[in-house]
Amino acid sequence: MRNQAKIDVKICGLKTSEAVEATLDGGANYIGFIFFEKSPRHIELDQARALQILVAGRAKTVAVTVNADFEMLADIVETVKPDYLQLHGDETPERVLEIKARYGLPVIKAVAIRTLEDMEASKSYVASADMLLFDAKPPKGSELPGGNGVSFDWSLLQKFQSKLPIMLSGGLSRENIGEALSVAKPAGIDISSGVEIKPGVKDIGLISQFLSELNNYEY
Repeated sequence: MRNQAKIDVKICGLKTSEAVEATLDGGANYIGFIFFEKSPRHIELDQARALQILVAGRAKTVAVTVNADFEMLADIVETVKPDYLQLHGDETPERVLEIKARYGLPVIKAVAIRTLEDMEASKSYVASADMLLFDAKPPKGSELPGGNGVSFDWSLLQKFQSKLPIMLSGGLSRENIGEALSVAKPAGIDISSGVEIKPGVKDIGLISQFLSELNNYEY
């Protein structure tokens, strides 16, 4: 059943066929594979390719990278054949354009948010990215740009206008998704740690419960 909220839903950091099937069965329309070795959600190319075959035609796949070079991106695109590239590092607008031109894939650009000024700075990607993903700035000392289970002030989105669709990420869970949607009204949501029993280990029950809660929410 697709969510009544009619928004994009991405479950990110999937590594098993069971988690992929639960995500698809729950109605998510984006599935994220993370290619970043420092992350507990990192997945190898062959493993991601096997899961991509399960997803094909049922949802869109997103390859998430952090400041990846062209060689790494080429390996991902050739092996996994994702529908989107998500750039979760310090990639500039110029770098985003280069990547789009080289691989011919739409790009989701992640932007770390703490203040309204951070949101305003994201406007520099309007001419290069296809979608923005607003994630909370990582806690001090974290080596991960995302998946830290922390959120930012969602009400900031009420003061911000973007020409690109915005996907909300950071600290989302079954318990707060209704509030997040009511306050932020994003075009999409992205969840990772909120459906895990420990970093990098998705829980089938939590995935199903989260997506069921989302299905019950009317935008």
